[in-house]
Amino acid sequence: MYLNVLKVFAPSAIAFFVGLLLAPFLTDFLYSHQCWKKKSGKGEATPIFNSLHKAKETGTPRMGGIIIWLSVLCTIGIIYLLTIFFPGDQFFLKLNFLSRSQTWLPLFTLIIGSITGLIDDILQISGSADHKAGLSFTKRSVVVLILGLFGALWFYERLGMSAVHIPFYGPLALGIFFIPFFMFVMYSLFSSGIIDGLDGLSGGVLAIIFSAYAGIAYFQHRIDLAAFCTVVVGGILAFLWFNIPPARFYMSETGILGLTTTLTVVAFLTDSVILLPIIAFPLFITSASNVIQLASKKFRHGKKVFLIAPLHHHFEAIGWPSYKVVMRYWIIGIVMAIIGMVLALIG
Repeated sequence: MYLNVLKVFAPSAIAFFVGLLLAPFLTDFLYSHQCWKKKSGKGEATPIFNSLHKAKETGTPRMGGIIIWLSVLCTIGIIYLLTIFFPGDQFFLKLNFLSRSQTWLPLFTLIIGSITGLIDDILQISGSADHKAGLSFTKRSVVVLILGLFGALWFYERLGMSAVHIPFYGPLALGIFFIPFFMFVMYSLFSSGIIDGLDGLSGGVLAIIFSAYAGIAYFQHRIDLAAFCTVVVGGILAFLWFNIPPARFYMSETGILGLTTTLTVVAFLTDSVILLPIIAFPLFITSASNVIQLASKKFRHGKKVFLIAPLHHHFEAIGWPSYKVVMRYWIIGIVMAIIGMVLALIG
């Protein structure tokens, strides 16, 4: 049993320290190449947001999420090299968590999502101050939906999965509708990427969520998947070390897109996707607040529910310091993740 514990936690520590070592090189590159938005704010239609954040959006680089997925890939590479150099050593063989049934698909999703986000970030920073750059929301949505379709078909055709588990009820058969449901969940999590709006917010929240799923996977005896989740947490914590106020860089799309799409795969692999709104409550409420705001403005003749959406900016607008918003999101995230874990394990 101690080997399983070591397998889950040792790679996470490796990913964290790898991230810390990579960060100075990435920071130097991002600042020397001025990898930030050339135009701050979101236009005249968002005066509250502009008053809160306009001054912060230029001068602080994007693409800090590279630290996360690069730490994951480097950790996998380090462990693989150890198994090559010490082929008979069971200790190093045990650390290898790559497996076709548990980690290939989430790793593939992380890479594709992160690269797509990286392309968007590169286009964002290369645009002029008077030209809107980056991949359009539609193009990013198409990539996410295609990735969701691939993942859904993998689960449906290769893994034979066509039902979801309802706590205290049992499996709910969806049949062929499992495929659009999977795509809907991935797209919904992708839309929650707007949580990447305050220093330390997205990193802390996502570290908590992936930690919860690591615990669920471990108690389901999916040790490789649990190790993958903790490696992602290690990479996120390395990023968070440099993202706490004042942020040295922002996660941006290359981090948030890869992580939210990967989270979908992990939730389905642990058959606890129904609990996502609880385990990932901060993501859910952030996305929901945007939907509520848009619906209210459309159907209530421009009237708003929040001063500004998403919700974390509303709290800023009513006078909360950003660090208070972030830390309270972390607290709520931890509590809800614990509740979700308990439901997943006893339901």
